[in-house]
Amino acid sequence: MKSGKMRVIKIDKIVINIGVGESGERLVKAQKVLQMLTNRKPIETISKTTNKDLNIRKDQPIGCKVTIRGTDADEFIKKALWVKNNKITGYSFDPSGNFSFGVPDYTEFEGMKYDPDIGVFGMDVTVTLARAGKRVRIRKRKPSKIPPRHRITKVEGIEFIKNRFKVEVIE
Repeated sequence: MKSGKMRVIKIDKIVINIGVGESGERLVKAQKVLQMLTNRKPIETISKTTNKDLNIRKDQPIGCKVTIRGTDADEFIKKALWVKNNKITGYSFDPSGNFSFGVPDYTEFEGMKYDPDIGVFGMDVTVTLARAGKRVRIRKRKPSKIPPRHRITKVEGIEFIKNRFKVEVIE
């Protein structure tokens, strides 16, 4: 396989999501947790369907999320992986090399303390990897597919995370 600056894998973005399942006070508390962790304003996630069993209506706010890019993403992923003891399971990776994992409690992050007013909130962390040239797929004028030889595979994603963040991948 050839190497060069177009083949370098980087973190495109990190999305931190807290699903609450209802709007109201719990959603406001979840937004406060994300604000404390990331120093960014979270946005609400809206339900797309109605589910009577879970008491969810269409277009109702049911969670919140924050997207982080750039150097802040690197810093956050280091903190989040430290919480997971620098271990990720192999099934956390998708065929495109991206990976996700859950953090059961926000108080496990360094510097966070339990606040009885907020309670306990877990979150999902999703990391999207990309190579240079990703814009070809998302540009407005003349978008095109990224060829298979330039796409990131699961094995390349695992190698990237092992080398970059010294993470142990458990198969």
